[in-house]
Amino acid sequence: MSAERPRTLKTVTGAGGTSETYDLAIDPTRSTLDTAVRVAKLAEAARIDALFTADLLSFGAQGPIGSQEPLVFVSALSQVTSRIGLIATVSTTFHHPYNLARLFGTLDHVSNGRAAWNLVTSSIGEENFGPGDLPGPEERYARAAETLEVVNALWDSWEPGALTVGADGKAVLHHDRVHPIDHSGPFFTVAGPLNIPPLPQRRPVQMQAGQSEAGQALGARYAEIVFTSLPTLDIAVDFTRKIRSRAERFGRAAGLPLIFSSLHATYGSTEEEARRLVREKRESIDFERGRTQVADMLGGGVDLSEVPLDSKLPESLLPDITSVNRRRGRVDIFTGYARQGYTLRELIVAAQDTGHWAAAGTPEQLADAVEERFRAGILDVITLSGLADPQQHDFAVNGLLHELRKRKIVAPDYTGTTLRENLGLELPARVPAPARV
Repeated sequence: MSAERPRTLKTVTGAGGTSETYDLAIDPTRSTLDTAVRVAKLAEAARIDALFTADLLSFGAQGPIGSQEPLVFVSALSQVTSRIGLIATVSTTFHHPYNLARLFGTLDHVSNGRAAWNLVTSSIGEENFGPGDLPGPEERYARAAETLEVVNALWDSWEPGALTVGADGKAVLHHDRVHPIDHSGPFFTVAGPLNIPPLPQRRPVQMQAGQSEAGQALGARYAEIVFTSLPTLDIAVDFTRKIRSRAERFGRAAGLPLIFSSLHATYGSTEEEARRLVREKRESIDFERGRTQVADMLGGGVDLSEVPLDSKLPESLLPDITSVNRRRGRVDIFTGYARQGYTLRELIVAAQDTGHWAAAGTPEQLADAVEERFRAGILDVITLSGLADPQQHDFAVNGLLHELRKRKIVAPDYTGTTLRENLGLELPARVPAPARV
């Protein structure tokens, strides 16, 4: 991060495109873009740093209106905004690095330097990209690492000054400053160079979602931001210490990668109202359906139908994490809860937030919780959700965000024109060109 200005907390909100931010005033049988445009404009007016789009690649995985393609979605939002960052979630398991370099490079161009890539390796969707089963975590993350090496080399294949403006005002290409990458690896053979001009940010901001052992190794080596589930302070401290120690061993700067946590906030005008809302949420839980949710958090294949709600899970039902092929980080959290003595009922309650950080209170009390993690150095980026709802918008923007700015934890305005500048992220070293013979 830049040493020229003090560290501040960065803010992100959902860009829409799923049922979670659906506006009931809009016809649900057509596009959700209208809602997303409204959210994007509200977020930019509030000087929130970035919009985030998730992605799931199976039918029914994200509600009745599904999950729209993130890159196309945020490209549309780039044309109705001018400063807010645009984060698209895209899987390396089902995409080729040359296409990814072109897609995100083009997004960086059409947004004038506001693109970010949230890299995932996917835990579902293989039925649509067959034949074959979902590769194991080790293979998925090995492919992801090679993908990043290729993509970064392609983005760096145009040296500084490769494209200049001539005396007649036309573009001049200096061929000796554009080079192939000549990559040959276990998964890909890519000659290069990239066939689009140098990007406004040179490289879009690189995020990575995943907290399994393999995910931490990838994030420590490459990610500028890691998006992860850190439900408790102790888990957040342990995760941050481990991943930054690994990053230092790769020679990366102190404070990298940035830690991005999703805050599932329950706001109340008073503490009593917040407690009531939490109680009402818990009273509305379908605990029989919740058995399936917990089984999913444990990696699937666990039969909880005979476990009494107020009993602890027997050790025999807890999976060996190394045998789990999907979402090992989430499995680690929920097996940890079970071994701490959570009953099935308590696990079902925890599963409503899918392992993410949940807090309730007034905006001031929530600001206290955020400030605790920020001051401890274990929180750099946070979600502010619910902007499409007027009351939630008021609590999030005029309540929590206002309070964090009053405490000088969040900057009052954008500090640059690109997302990289606004996040305070310096460019990593260039990938050296292959030796020419």
